[in-house]
Amino acid sequence: MTKNHVAELAQKPDPVLRVVPQPSDINYNGHIFGGWILAQMDIAAGITAGRRARGPVATVAVDGMTFIKPILPGDIISVYTEIKKIGRTSIQILVDVVADRRGKETVAVTKGMFIFVALNENHRPRPVDKT
Repeated sequence: MTKNHVAELAQKPDPVLRVVPQPSDINYNGHIFGGWILAQMDIAAGITAGRRARGPVATVAVDGMTFIKPILPGDIISVYTEIKKIGRTSIQILVDVVADRRGKETVAVTKGMFIFVALNENHRPRPVDKT
């Protein structure tokens, strides 16, 4: 992720999710647990997938997640999503996370590709409308 890309993301008015990590989210090294940020990314991607699928979805894969920089106590993270591909029953979503470091700088902290499947009332895959 380039500095330009981070600046573009930071200028978007509406991240899907904006969160401040809590002290209980800090690991032994003083950074935020990777599992915590993974959960935030999954929540944001699930919101986007559910809106696009117009109904329930389930995460079926996380592909290519990369931790770029640690998230620090006091960071405000913004989670941005972009639909990259729509299959017959699946939706592939790119997730980018940036951290606002107390208003001093905005840095890319992680990114990943999340894949969801649309579900019917029996919790089985259903087609996603292409429009």
